Amino acid sequence: MKAIGYYTTGAVDVLVDIDLPKPIPGPTDLLIEVRAISVNPVDAKIRAGSGPESPGGDAKVLGWDAAGVVVALGIETTRFALGDEVYYAGVLNRAGCDAEFHLVDERIVGRKPARIGFAEAAALPLTTLTAWEMLFDRLRIRIDKPAKAGSILVIGGAGGVGSIAIQLARCLTGLTVIATASRPATQSWSLEMGAHHVVDHRRPIAEQVKAIVPEGVNYVLALTRTEDHFDEIVEALAPQGGLVLIENPARPLDIVKLKPKSISLHWEFVFTRTRYETGDMGEQGQVLNEVARLVDAGLIRTTMNTNLGLINASNLRRAHTIAESGTAIGKVVLSGF
Repeated sequence: MKAIGYYTTGAVDVLVDIDLPKPIPGPTDLLIEVRAISVNPVDAKIRAGSGPESPGGDAKVLGWDAAGVVVALGIETTRFALGDEVYYAGVLNRAGCDAEFHLVDERIVGRKPARIGFAEAAALPLTTLTAWEMLFDRLRIRIDKPAKAGSILVIGGAGGVGSIAIQLARCLTGLTVIATASRPATQSWSLEMGAHHVVDHRRPIAEQVKAIVPEGVNYVLALTRTEDHFDEIVEALAPQGGLVLIENPARPLDIVKLKPKSISLHWEFVFTRTRYETGDMGEQGQVLNEVARLVDAGLIRTTMNTNLGLINASNLRRAHTIAESGTAIGKVVLSGF
């Protein structure tokens, strides 16, 4: 089968077209014929710093966003049938989905939204799961719309996670959603995703936020360059607020600054459940099913912004370059072999 992989870490040119044997499903696996993939910053980070298991050995295949069709079933699978259209994010400890066929545990797979195509669906899984877990598992925000629900600040509203986090917060909660964006294009995109307000993270954030909510925001999703914004985030948060991070800060954060306001600090790592095979690992498949329902109801839209065309090494290099630029809006996808 066709795939894209690399034999040594480095810049985007290490990605090459390769040919691999078609995998065979384990007991709880689905074999997916991959129709579309999406690229995330984690792809580029691992490519640049995490090579194959043994130098000179088999190529490493990346990819943690896919949409496709079930073409074979493990003997213990019960949730899907041949021909089902699905989407999912995969796991870190298996080969990625940058290939014609891919194995995935059925527990973390969702039914693809019927309303959109494979490319549009492939943009959603990893960022959707990340945003959902940040909002509803880490910060424990209620899925309803009570009066005076409070407010949330999304640092980096036009990125992949920010784009879907804004939508989920706007659709499922009564929170006032404030996003940060610094360019006209990213500001417009954040508003299109559903943000009530947009502030510029190149200017002092807290002052702008408190002009909207004088008491400060109840929650912050810190999605990018937290070390640069940390003091402003602390100032912008209301007492007893919640802060959740997804990236490793480039510099240590002085978390003692959170103490006077009793601000809670949370980490989100979308692969925690699959890495440790937690008892609630199947929640990820259920979340994707729920989001598919919201997409089909017209309440959530795809975050795909760029489709680079066929799944091959040349186009994947372009996608990784965009992911590394730090200026991407929404998600970049590739579709078809």
